[in-house]
Amino acid sequence: MFELSHPWVLLLLPLPLIWRRMVPPFRQRQDALRVPFFDQIAEAAGLTVQDGAAIVAHKRRALIGGGLMWALLVLALAGPVRLGPPQEITKATRDVILAIDISGSMDTRDFPGEDGKPVQRLAAVQEVVEAFLADRSGDRVALIVFGTRAYVQAPLTEDLDTVRALLAQTEVGMAGPHTALGDSIGLAINTFEASEIEERLLILLSDGNDTASRMSPVNAAEIARDKGVRMFAIGVGDPDASGEDRLDMALLSNLAQRTGGDAYFAADADALDSIYDEIDTLNPQEVETLSWRPQQDLAHWPLMAALAIGLILLMSLWLRDHGRARA
Repeated sequence: MFELSHPWVLLLLPLPLIWRRMVPPFRQRQDALRVPFFDQIAEAAGLTVQDGAAIVAHKRRALIGGGLMWALLVLALAGPVRLGPPQEITKATRDVILAIDISGSMDTRDFPGEDGKPVQRLAAVQEVVEAFLADRSGDRVALIVFGTRAYVQAPLTEDLDTVRALLAQTEVGMAGPHTALGDSIGLAINTFEASEIEERLLILLSDGNDTASRMSPVNAAEIARDKGVRMFAIGVGDPDASGEDRLDMALLSNLAQRTGGDAYFAADADALDSIYDEIDTLNPQEVETLSWRPQQDLAHWPLMAALAIGLILLMSLWLRDHGRARA
C-alpha cells in the first residue's frame, strides 16, 4: 500500500502552465540595419517579408520531457512511502513492585501445600507469585527481597521471564535472618522514583514483624502515600507465634491502609492465590496499545526517473548539435 506524506504538494503540478500563460515570453533585442528600400530588395530576391519579432517554438519532445520531469519532482516532494503491515506495541501503564520477605523464618515448613502436606513458606510463595507474574502482561514489574537488609533483585522491567527466573533463584537468608519492613518500603519508593508512570502498586509479603529497619515502617508508608504508591500487604506467617517469628497483621494492616491499600492473611496457597485475584479486582489492569505501520521512503525513485529523463534530453540535444556540426 502506498501513501503520500504531503499530498497537498500535488497542487504545484499545474504551476508551469500557469506560469506560461501569465508571464510574457522572453524578449531579446538584436542590432539591425534599417534599409529604406528593403521591400524592393526582398521582392527582387523572391523573399517573403515577416515580422522582426519571433517566438522560438519548443520541440515536442522537450515539452513532454520537461513536463514529466516536473511531475516526477513534485511527486518526490509529496513524499511517497510504502506502508508495511500494521504493528502493535503494548505500553505499560502500571508499575508493580513485589517486596518478598526472605528472612530466616521463611524457611519454616508449616505452609499447607496443595496435597495438604506442609511446605516451606518461601517455596509456596514462589510458586504462587510465579503464577501471578504469568498474568502481568502489560505491567512493568520489579522484585525486592528483604531480610536484615533490603535489595533490588530485579528493577522495573517488562521482561517478566527474567523476574521469574530471579525469583526462582532466591533463597532464604540471602538478605540476612531478620525482617526490615520499613527499609523494604523505602527501597520500593526509591525504585518507583525512576518511573514516569503514575499508577504504582507495591505488594509486600512477609511472615514476621519488623525487627531490623533503619526507617520506621509507619514513616515509610506515609512517604509512599505522598509519592502515589498504593500498598497491599500479605501475611503468610503464624500470628500465634512469639518473638521475631510472630506475624504482626495489625502492623501490616496499618501500613497498607495508610497508602489506600489493604492487608490480607494467607493461610494456605489457595488463599494466597485468591488474594492476588482480589488485588487484580481492586486494581484492574489497564493496557495502552500503540498501533503504527512501518514506512519505506520512495522519494528517491521519482528523483532518479527525473534525472534519467533529463540526461536523455541532454544527450539528444548533444547528438543533434554534433550531427549539425559534422554536416
